Amino acid sequence: MFENDFLEACSHIHPATIPAVWIPVTIALGYLAMGVRGLDGYSFVGLFVTGVLLWTLSEYLLHRWVFHYEPKSGWGKKLHFMLHGVHHDYPNDATRLVMPLGISVPLAAIFYLVFNAIFGAQFSPAVLAGFIVGYICYDMIHYATHHLSMRGPVGAWLKKHHLRHHYMDDTYGYGVSSPLWDVVFGTMRVQSEREATPIEETAEAN
Repeated sequence: MFENDFLEACSHIHPATIPAVWIPVTIALGYLAMGVRGLDGYSFVGLFVTGVLLWTLSEYLLHRWVFHYEPKSGWGKKLHFMLHGVHHDYPNDATRLVMPLGISVPLAAIFYLVFNAIFGAQFSPAVLAGFIVGYICYDMIHYATHHLSMRGPVGAWLKKHHLRHHYMDDTYGYGVSSPLWDVVFGTMRVQSEREATPIEETAEAN
């Protein structure tokens, strides 16, 4: 994707990197919120859940309005391809399936500043902790939908929901870790339970 070897290497990331990096950050934020800034347990849980919900909304909005934006200029098309187009062209490329740290770390810093401005210094670490946990779940679920056999009613439904976005109609199903905002904003594609995506039909044939 990049002519520069360093940039090319930075565009690849092992999925295990996400929990390995961000779970310790979440623990540190929890300590900052409760151990340093004195939040009680109930307040922490409420703010944490708020952060998770904010992640699901951010996931939906970014996927729909940023990753699926269709730029007109040459540089815009190239940037769009690097951000998300490569994933739709090569959806099973395992090392380009989760967000590289070169993007996620600056974004986390920006969101921390935003939450700090909105919720204040005492409450923002708890909100960001929930936000990051939501992000971890998103990246792990996203990886699983493409590379793992997801069993059970919830896992199988999430897998089918996302694969329909890839292989049937990418104007629906922008939520990956949750269909909540697809329902709210009317982008939930209703399908019969027997309808299979092209990739599922291929798997069944084999």
